[in-house]
Amino acid sequence: MSAYVIANVDVLDEEAGWVYAPVAQRSILDHGGRYLVAGPVPEPAEGAWASSRILIIEFPDMDRVRLWYDSPEYRRAREIRDGKVRVGLLFVEGSPPEGFTLPS
Repeated sequence: MSAYVIANVDVLDEEAGWVYAPVAQRSILDHGGRYLVAGPVPEPAEGAWASSRILIIEFPDMDRVRLWYDSPEYRRAREIRDGKVRVGLLFVEGSPPEGFTLPS
């Protein structure tokens, strides 16, 4: 089952962001990740959003998400961004659309 990484990114230092982004992107692609959403500034429709960027990345399964997150390549990206790019991540397993029902 597909799994997703939802990232809330706030770039505090643009120069560091430009260094971090390609390292993080390469690590994601090398671990089977695929960007579904990688827009610039989100446009809030309701509520308050304090991030400068939202990313949604699809992986083949949750095991691949964890392998990517713990990989030496992504650890390097995290070191680059430390204190300069604030990132919040959610790991979410996907559910197939057919047969999906909302809880009562």
